[in-house]
Amino acid sequence: MAATGVGAGCLAPSVRLRADPATAARASACVVRARLRRLARGRYVAELSREGPAARPAQQQQLAPPLVPGFLAPPPPAPAQSPAPTQPPLPDAGVGELAPDLLLEGIAEDSIDSIIVAASEQDSEIMDANEQPQAKVTRSIVFVTGEAAPYAKSGGLGDVCGSLPIALAARGHRVMVVMPRYLNGSSDKNYAKALYTGKHIKIPCFGGSHEVTFFHEYRDNVDWVFVDHPSYHRPGSLYGDNFGAFGDNQFRYTLLCYAACEAPLILELGGYIYGQNCMFVVNDWHASLVPVLLAAKYRPYGVYRDSRSTLVIHNLAHQGVEPASTYPDLGLPPEWYGALEWVFPEWARRHALDKGEAVNFLKGAVVTADRIVTVSQGYSWEVTTAEGGQGLNELLSSRKSVLNGIVNGIDINDWNPTTDKCLPHHYSVDDLSGKAKCKAELQKELGLPVREDVPLIGFIGRLDYQKGIDLIKMAIPELMREDVQFVMLGSGDPIFEGWMRSTESSYKDKFRGWVGFSVPVSHRITAGCDILLMPSRFEPCGLNQLYAMQYGTVPVVHGTGGLRDTVETFNPFGAKGEEGTGWAFSPLTVDKMLWALRTAMSTFREHKPSWEGLMKRGMTKDHTWDHAAEQYEQIFEWAFVDQPYVM
Repeated sequence: MAATGVGAGCLAPSVRLRADPATAARASACVVRARLRRLARGRYVAELSREGPAARPAQQQQLAPPLVPGFLAPPPPAPAQSPAPTQPPLPDAGVGELAPDLLLEGIAEDSIDSIIVAASEQDSEIMDANEQPQAKVTRSIVFVTGEAAPYAKSGGLGDVCGSLPIALAARGHRVMVVMPRYLNGSSDKNYAKALYTGKHIKIPCFGGSHEVTFFHEYRDNVDWVFVDHPSYHRPGSLYGDNFGAFGDNQFRYTLLCYAACEAPLILELGGYIYGQNCMFVVNDWHASLVPVLLAAKYRPYGVYRDSRSTLVIHNLAHQGVEPASTYPDLGLPPEWYGALEWVFPEWARRHALDKGEAVNFLKGAVVTADRIVTVSQGYSWEVTTAEGGQGLNELLSSRKSVLNGIVNGIDINDWNPTTDKCLPHHYSVDDLSGKAKCKAELQKELGLPVREDVPLIGFIGRLDYQKGIDLIKMAIPELMREDVQFVMLGSGDPIFEGWMRSTESSYKDKFRGWVGFSVPVSHRITAGCDILLMPSRFEPCGLNQLYAMQYGTVPVVHGTGGLRDTVETFNPFGAKGEEGTGWAFSPLTVDKMLWALRTAMSTFREHKPSWEGLMKRGMTKDHTWDHAAEQYEQIFEWAFVDQPYVM
């Protein structure tokens, strides 16, 4: 759209191109300048971000937030006596005046559209991004999360926060992601390109003043900001080690939330701060203190009055609950205790003298965020029920008017059967021959008989109670009586790991259990299997069923949460012919699961055209992040229509 606005006034004389060569030359020069200006602007912003923070241009001083006493940013240092470095030219300054005669030399008057501008690979990426569907209103969006792929990931939260910001940036928004800089030995290389910004703040909490610093990397048009503190430098996983969860997790993520509130005000990324008119997207309990801080420590001083916050609940089972005695450590005013106050029911208390008093980070976000989003529409309903609300169902029910569900997307750059580097053969919805070859290769790899006519069922996931492994364990003896093959990939409960090994020795020609996890193997199982089984007890969204449909593998799932939203049960007698992409069974019992599997296996053997239709309908579904990003934009628009929920 920018090209249209810039060139509209220049193209008017083009009706006289052949009659007036001079006018034609001026029109051509104008178009070239517009294109170079657009290209230079993209390169300028990218280079500034890659090089780290730059001194703010003098004419941008008005962007600085008002200084509020008691805020965390240290006072600026006294100016040095040496002369200030020369600032780079602004994106539009002088670009159009770069020797137009030289640019136009040798160009025919009717060949302006064929001009090729030499550009770097990154410039090409910037121009390609402009072809993406653009948002109607662009915003400054700040994601706050405990993890984001590829830097740090322990589950679906990392996938979402590693992909959704990129999709929003591609639609024209300015996006920042704030997360810890975890250094545990194995993940250090992930932050190799993140540069120290020179900015640091001291956070008053937990009985002292704790200094954190900021690192920055500009990648895929997103500002990745990493909060650095010694508490993030330790062996183990992100949240714990072999002995359990880290005892100072409340402290670690309190620092993250404070730092995330300061980052838009002090970090000059690409030469400019994000400022106060931001949309904070806080993910799960790790970031849930952000909307509380905005309401309790910033808006009373006139800061962030135009900002909004959206809480995204990925898994309600984790809420960040700690003893009530830790509240003074958070640095919040005493009168805000009620926002985080939590009382366990009597049956959940440890002993008769236990009052059950605690502070709950996630609850604080539920009562202060402007909008609440879950990762599927089905889960947005489940969290308001006593069964799925994890004790927060009444609060979430009271905020139903701002509660929505948006299904996660998948990264089609990583999960695409036409280009997947992990697959021995590629295929598409128009040519499925490669899928049969992938199945044969998987059977060879696993040591199973290579048979095209036998249905191959797969399971990929954690071996725990939530994923319904106990139901699979109970169903295997009866299922193995069928002419079927079954492969499982996962790790978790040692009891289930041992069961997988023993079952493989009992059914050598039908069952394979791969204890552990391998990304390439998970891709090959997804592509090589005919059926993917997901009997989860609850599943906020689920990604494996989306991957399966993308690869033409038919999912059989328990109808809960995101599984019910994304898998449509096969109906051979639909209004427009056959409908559906798989089978969603309910209630969660062994008999119902076996019925759904037998129905799927019967369709696979006896109704090949119907089976092919199931595969193709799944492969043509839009599971991209761009589709999800468009829905998030609507949530942001609604949030800015209303006043902040808590002023």
